Amino acid sequence: MTASPLPPAVAQIPDDLPPHRLSVVVPLYNEEDNVAPLLERIHLALTGYPYPWEVVIVDDGSADRTVENLEKAAKHYGPHVRIVALMRNFKQTAAMQAGIDAARGDVIVTMDGDLQNDPVDIPRMAGRLLREDLDLVAGWRKNRKDGMVLRKIPSKIANRLIANITGVKLQDYGCSLKAFRASAIKNVRLYGEMHRFIPAWLATVTTPRKIAQEEVTHHARVFGESKYGISRTFRVILDLIFVYFFMRFRTRPGHFFGGIGLMLGAVGMAILGYLGLLKLFTGASIGTRPLLFGGFFMVIAGVQMVTSGVLAELLTRVYYESGVSQAYVARESAPLTDEQGWSQPDQA
Repeated sequence: MTASPLPPAVAQIPDDLPPHRLSVVVPLYNEEDNVAPLLERIHLALTGYPYPWEVVIVDDGSADRTVENLEKAAKHYGPHVRIVALMRNFKQTAAMQAGIDAARGDVIVTMDGDLQNDPVDIPRMAGRLLREDLDLVAGWRKNRKDGMVLRKIPSKIANRLIANITGVKLQDYGCSLKAFRASAIKNVRLYGEMHRFIPAWLATVTTPRKIAQEEVTHHARVFGESKYGISRTFRVILDLIFVYFFMRFRTRPGHFFGGIGLMLGAVGMAILGYLGLLKLFTGASIGTRPLLFGGFFMVIAGVQMVTSGVLAELLTRVYYESGVSQAYVARESAPLTDEQGWSQPDQA
């Protein structure tokens, strides 16, 4: 196997880890050169782990030799290295959801496959999650090894904005290295490009008091190309608007649209009432006044918003009364029993 390009490290596994099973979920897309060193580093971090663990690698429709290298590595390490191969590139959020769905552990750790996250941090994060009875321990790349202008500055602005709007105060929303309690994260469904907002989504099913952050190691990218660019800033803004709406009005969208509609309708009616009184008592000509058109269209917009609220309420009822569809399609693989596919402590 290829030697790791990361600096030497010693696995530090807490002595007081409560009993559990651990799943490490790693989505990959065109990371053929990172497969071998990634799995080598994961095994360096977890070889002495005192409880069963598995690695769930999700190939997100890679166009290079990522799958081939994964299959070779899985044969080398054993059945606890599991591969979920998606039919095409569904993007990172769907790939992460596929890995979470396939994970069988009580603790689920997610991380990037570009070697910038360090698996050596996993035991410490899992230990804190369990000892402090948390539902999420999010990684904080305090000493981030990325470019200042294109990565760090936009990230800091986005982190501050997301924290203020969602109310979940974290320093680093963009770090993929996170440790979850499986019973919590499996109650959250991820769509679109919402992986950046997982802590906010998790806050819809648990209290923010059970969400904490932990400083983690961050390395500069060695192999492959970054999948992120400055263009994602605009997508983050749009996603943030959706997250804000979903967190506050998920079960009552009629209040959101209806509130806007009533406000627009009230302003429009006030304008039309003012012009009507003006015409009635002074005889002034109001037919060509821009204010008349403004008031008229505000009333129409208000009616449309209220109608949208009613339709949104109906769709919400349908959503909650029906099953949730998948955001990805994966190739079929042989099912495992509950006891198969784990790296057991006595196998180290």
